[in-house]
Amino acid sequence: MTMQSNMLEMGQRARVASRIIAAADTQVKSTALKAIAEAMLSSRAELLASNKLDLEAAAKNGLAQPLIDRLVLDDKGIEQMVAGVLQVESLGDPVGVISDMQYMPSGIQVGQMRVPLGVIGIIYESRPNVTVDAASLCLKAGNACILRGGSEAIHSNTAIAGCIKTGLLQAGLPPEVVQVIGTTDRAAVGELLKMSEYVDVLIPRGGKSLIERVSAEATMPVIKHLDGICHVYVDDDADVEMAVNIAVNSKTEKYAVCNAVETLLVAESMASSFLPLAAARYEQAGVELRACERSRTFLPNAVAASDEDWETEYLGPILAVKVVGGLAQAIDHIASYGSQHTDCIVSNDYVNTRRFITEVDSSSVLVNVSTQFADGFEYGLGAEIGISTDKLHVRGPVGLEGMTTRKYVVMGQGEVRIR
Repeated sequence: MTMQSNMLEMGQRARVASRIIAAADTQVKSTALKAIAEAMLSSRAELLASNKLDLEAAAKNGLAQPLIDRLVLDDKGIEQMVAGVLQVESLGDPVGVISDMQYMPSGIQVGQMRVPLGVIGIIYESRPNVTVDAASLCLKAGNACILRGGSEAIHSNTAIAGCIKTGLLQAGLPPEVVQVIGTTDRAAVGELLKMSEYVDVLIPRGGKSLIERVSAEATMPVIKHLDGICHVYVDDDADVEMAVNIAVNSKTEKYAVCNAVETLLVAESMASSFLPLAAARYEQAGVELRACERSRTFLPNAVAASDEDWETEYLGPILAVKVVGGLAQAIDHIASYGSQHTDCIVSNDYVNTRRFITEVDSSSVLVNVSTQFADGFEYGLGAEIGISTDKLHVRGPVGLEGMTTRKYVVMGQGEVRIR
């Protein structure tokens, strides 16, 4: 069979399976998720052996160390994956929930019901845990899914797919509810992007080049974000100690995450008291500062920033720093250079914080808290499939509810309409 026919057949099977999983009750889905977790625990040796093959290939092919780090699957990683599956199982089921039922003047009742999206295609890189995370969330939300992991994790993903299949069968569900593309041929991605007849939504997780390609070529809606150019703005009357802690944690808690701060904006009145203290903490953490001319008055060891630094997602120990005249200039800077992902203000001024959260057009706007909290788990979603900076159909961390849509439900007692 050709790649095209293989992928079309996969899409057809997913469409049939999507109708079955959409009608499955909560207990059936819970049974499947628990069985997947059990299968992963009993297949620990196989999972570790498969991951070893991927790591050996990665070393042989000269894969960059950060990617190898994401690829590693050890005993702790397996336990975390199992815990993640069980966490999803414990979440409330959004499917079938009817809300906002209201009586209309005609006597009918109108409300909305949460329903699955249908078939979700997910394309991702490196991390094998995404395979089971994505499968669990899709399953719980009543969706079928087609998963395409990175070629560097092919053995790990195939082994995890076997555990998922075992769990689905034990629950009496068709294995086609979760299908993992088993080829490293990139042509499979191209075919998936054209399958709008069978795939309702695509979610890419990975580097900017992958997301740009999916956004440009997909024939179905895409849930995604391109960049995480996040900001922390230290306002005029901010508590200095709080501001330093937030600014440092927003960068250093984890570097290679999309919610790490990349640009620090500081009100001119705060520069002399805040910047030297923050710089000392960044120096201890090994963070390189790239600062504007006014900032360098207080940061003599900083590198001179270029215009490019304001629009760069470093994903590493580099931070751009700029002194601004105040709140209005900070908001203007974020509007010009931000990626509508996550932005924070540190301030004790209620009026300024309200203006910031109103005027900054990002999927997450924070007040007096580290940007690293912009995460589905921290938001109480239990888990997330990614972050969306789009405005339709979901924005911010995408959890279970974000993997459903709504349809209108109308109830009556024999009413007929007469115009």
